[in-house]
Amino acid sequence: MITDGFLFISLLLAISAVLVVAGHSGKLKIFKYVPGFVFLYVVAALLNTVGLFDHDAIDGVGDGLQDALLPAMILLLLFKCDVRQIIRLGPKLLLTYVVTAVSIIIGFIVAYLILHSALAPEAWKGLGALNASWTGGSANMVAVQKILEAPEDIFGYVLIVDTVLYSFWLLLIFSSVTVSDKFNRWTKADTSKFDFAKRVGEESEKPMTLPSIIGLLGFSLFVSALATKAGEMLPELGTVVNATAWTILIVSVLGLVIGSTRWGRAAGSSQLATIMLYLIIGIIASGSDFTSLAEAPLYLVAGLIVLFVHIVIMLIYAKLTKTELFSIAVSSTANIGGIASAPVVAGAFNKQLVPVGVLFALIGAFSGTFLGLLAAQLMSVTG
Repeated sequence: MITDGFLFISLLLAISAVLVVAGHSGKLKIFKYVPGFVFLYVVAALLNTVGLFDHDAIDGVGDGLQDALLPAMILLLLFKCDVRQIIRLGPKLLLTYVVTAVSIIIGFIVAYLILHSALAPEAWKGLGALNASWTGGSANMVAVQKILEAPEDIFGYVLIVDTVLYSFWLLLIFSSVTVSDKFNRWTKADTSKFDFAKRVGEESEKPMTLPSIIGLLGFSLFVSALATKAGEMLPELGTVVNATAWTILIVSVLGLVIGSTRWGRAAGSSQLATIMLYLIIGIIASGSDFTSLAEAPLYLVAGLIVLFVHIVIMLIYAKLTKTELFSIAVSSTANIGGIASAPVVAGAFNKQLVPVGVLFALIGAFSGTFLGLLAAQLMSVTG
């Protein structure tokens, strides 16, 4: 049994390193469909299930590290989010993105209303975290889990649902490319050339250096500490706006501001944030126990209900507003998939439109946490 906090964190980092190296080697195709941090969650949870971790001894270290890394990770992930580029998308595309996010929130509320009597009392917290992932990304998911203090077991269920249904959804979206013309004729969409086309990423990122890495690490952790102190001094509002929520809001706004300056192009911000994400998920997973998997299928059903509601609403929206399939597909993928898949889907429709996928995903990186908290708040009062 591990009773030493340093050994505990080192083990999680070592497992993460093995998974990242294996994923980037290209030899294991499974990493194309299942993110490495999902395997990390499964491994860490299995180790906890067999009794490897002494939580009385290590929880203080894990919780302290998670509290420090979460705001720093959110801050770094938003360095690439340039508000000026997002505005250039134009009102129609931005409206499509908003409707997509709203349809997902409605889907979660409908699913919770149908299933809440069969779910655990705190299931709304886990579903709120899943909503954050499906309107943002994995970082937003762990942020909401931390803010709401969703039970680790429930978080494990929704993480599995996230992975399974995301893979299914991505396959469905890619398949939709072949019916794009028929869909556009059905909606009577205007498929003329998009006019917002300023490319994202024309300036290539400079290579990572020791000054860039230590600068990002020092700055992000210092801001995390200051934002945490500030969050503790602000009042709690309702069920979901607590000190941690205030902290995340502070670093999110600051990250958005930095993303619109030259400092947002600092080399290594995404890589450093990814390392933090792995450690945070590992710490969360170390509190999960796989001996209670009876409820897991119910969360899968909840996810399927969300996707069904999302499809119905987006079809109605597309027909009423004469929206082309490209905008619907990329917006949906940016919400449910995130930065890794949205540009790929955009490129499948038209390689010139890859920046749209990037920008949609960046909107989610900022808004996903708050949309997840909103959905959680609504579910908590409707159940």
